[in-house]
Amino acid sequence: HEDRVVLRFNTGERELGACLEDHGHMPLPPYIKRDDDKGDRHDYQTVFAARDGAVAAPTASLHFTESLMAQLPCPHTFVTLHVGAGTFQPVRVENIEENVMHSEWAELTQEAADAIAACKARGGRVIAVGTTSLRTLEAAEGKVFAGDTDIFITPGYKFKVVDGLMTNFHLPKSTLLMLVAALVGMERMQQIYHHAIDQNYRFYSYGDTSLLLPETK
Repeated sequence: HEDRVVLRFNTGERELGACLEDHGHMPLPPYIKRDDDKGDRHDYQTVFAARDGAVAAPTASLHFTESLMAQLPCPHTFVTLHVGAGTFQPVRVENIEENVMHSEWAELTQEAADAIAACKARGGRVIAVGTTSLRTLEAAEGKVFAGDTDIFITPGYKFKVVDGLMTNFHLPKSTLLMLVAALVGMERMQQIYHHAIDQNYRFYSYGDTSLLLPETK
């Protein structure tokens, strides 16, 4: 791909992970206009992160603390998506059907699939925390899954699992903004973003969040 290169490492006697820990930098999004610092290893990380592999945090999850997690009144479960560099790429084509998503590795465990099925069975709603989680749930269709996905959710998409989304505010011309429009509709998405701009809401990773639900017919 024109904006990617593949590197193969020969680390000799040392594991690559140890080398990255010693010499690597936290991969902050390009709109954070500063060098990373030691505090980012804590701040730019979710409290329930479990495995290395993503190049960015699922930023809607940064609003959660251990104390808040302990007080959540509703059942919750976890999925994994190793966010790739493609999450930062703007859409460069006029026809979105021509846009190609970079594939990313995702996993939905049996425990998570059982929790989702139980929620649906009791008439509950599945709320994804972050577009990353939503894409994983929809790629897996709520079933056990482990593998690559390049799912691209745009207006007109029929959601199979997710009933709502907690998410931060996204950049124009981004695939994530298209995902939001797919969930709530183009007109409502524009109204939401006009409100956010008028009220000086903070965008991006350390910004404000929202709970979005589709309009009921």
